Amino acid sequence: MKKWQSLLSLAAAGCMALAGCSGGSGGSDAGKDGKGSVYYLNFKPEQDEAWQKVAKEYTEETGVDVKVVTAASGNYETTLMSEMGKSGAPTLFQVNGPVGMKNWIDYAYNLYDTPVYKELTSDSYALYNGDKDVVAIAFCIETYGIIVNTELLEKAGYKTDDIKSFADLKKIAEDITKRADELGFAAFSSAGMDGSSDWRFKTHLANMPIYFEYQQDGITDTDAIKGTYLDNYRDIFDLYINNSTTPGKDLASKTGDDSRAEFEEGKAVFYQNGSWEYSNLTADGMNEENLTMIPIYIGVGEEANQGLTTGTENYWVVNKDASEADIQATLDFMYWCVNSDKGTTAMADMGLVIPFKNAKESPNVFVKEDVKLTSEGKVPVSWNFTTMPSEEWKNALGSALTAYAADPTDANWDAVKSAFVDNWKTEYELANK
Repeated sequence: MKKWQSLLSLAAAGCMALAGCSGGSGGSDAGKDGKGSVYYLNFKPEQDEAWQKVAKEYTEETGVDVKVVTAASGNYETTLMSEMGKSGAPTLFQVNGPVGMKNWIDYAYNLYDTPVYKELTSDSYALYNGDKDVVAIAFCIETYGIIVNTELLEKAGYKTDDIKSFADLKKIAEDITKRADELGFAAFSSAGMDGSSDWRFKTHLANMPIYFEYQQDGITDTDAIKGTYLDNYRDIFDLYINNSTTPGKDLASKTGDDSRAEFEEGKAVFYQNGSWEYSNLTADGMNEENLTMIPIYIGVGEEANQGLTTGTENYWVVNKDASEADIQATLDFMYWCVNSDKGTTAMADMGLVIPFKNAKESPNVFVKEDVKLTSEGKVPVSWNFTTMPSEEWKNALGSALTAYAADPTDANWDAVKSAFVDNWKTEYELANK
C-alpha cells in the first residue's frame, strides 16, 4: 500500500466523492492566450520574494498570469479558508500532510498520471485517496536542526566535532553562558514564542519526542500519544531558554525575525531552524563557510548515529473547482517549476531539494550537510509532526510552552505535558469522529 494511502482513505470516509478528473497534458498552451491563469497561495513567508520572482519570470516567458500570495506566518490555514470562499480562489495551495489533507480533500484535483506526477522520483512523495487518486504531491524535501556559526563556536574553544550528543551540547552551551560577558555572545538565539517563531518549538522541536516514541513503539501514527520522552523535550527546551540572548519572561514577544537577526549579528552560536533559512542568512551577509547544521540531540537513542531531521510538510494541491483553463495553466506552471532549467534552478536557489527527476543540486550548505551525514551512515530523523492531530493541538502546546518559558516551574511543565498528551487524544477524537 502506498504511503499515506490508508490514512487518506479513512479521512475521505463520509466525505463528498471527488469529481472525476482526468490528468491534464503538460506543455499545452492553455494559459498562453488569456484562457487560464495561476493563483498560488504560498505557505512560507521566507520564500515570498523568491516565488514572486518565479511568477514574474514564468509570465514573461509564457504570457500566463501567475499571482503568488503569501500567508502570514502561522496563519496559512485561516488565510486558505478565507481565500477559498471567494471568487477567484487559489488554483494551487498547500497542505502539510495527511492530517492537513483531511480538511481539503473535497477540493483536490486528481494529479494521477499528470506530467508533474510522472516527474516524481518516487510515488511515496504523493498522498493518495485510492490507487489512482493522487490528491497532493510533495514538491520539496527539507531539513532542520541546530544551525551553527562555526566561527563563534571556535572563538568559544570548540568545534562541531565536539558535539555528538545532548550531553556535549549542554556542556558547551552552559560553558558559553558562563563566559558570555567575556565572549560577547550567547549560546542560543532567542526561542521566540511569538506566532512567527513558536512553530519552531511547538511543531519542529516537538517532533523529537514524537519521533522517538514512534520508533520505540514501532508505529507511524497514534490516536493517543504517551509522552514517553517529554522529560527529554523539557531538557532541550530548558537548554534553549536558559542559555539564550533573551530571558524566558521576554520570549512571548520575540519574533522569528528577532531570532534570525541575533544569529546574523553574531549574538549567538546556535539557532534552531531549517535549510529554508540558507537564502536569508547568506543574503543578509553571513559567510556560508561559517555555517553548518547539527542534529537536535535530546538524549535519546543512538546519538552518535543520529542525522538531521529531514522530510516534508509541503504538498501541492490543485483546486478542482477552478476552471478547466486555470487548472491546465496551473499544471503547466507546476511542470515548469520542476522540469525546466529556469524552474529547477529557482527551486535549487531557494534551497529546496525537490523530489523530481530533473532536480538540480542545491548550493545550500545545510542540504549538503544532510547529504554528507546520510552518506556517512547517520540516520535522518523523520518528520512526524505531520501526524499531530490539529492546529488547535499545536496552539495549546505553544501557549503552555510560552507560560513555562516565562516561569519554568514543575507545575507549568505539567501543563505542557497535559497539552501534549491529554489534548492529543481530545483533538484526535474531534478530528476523527
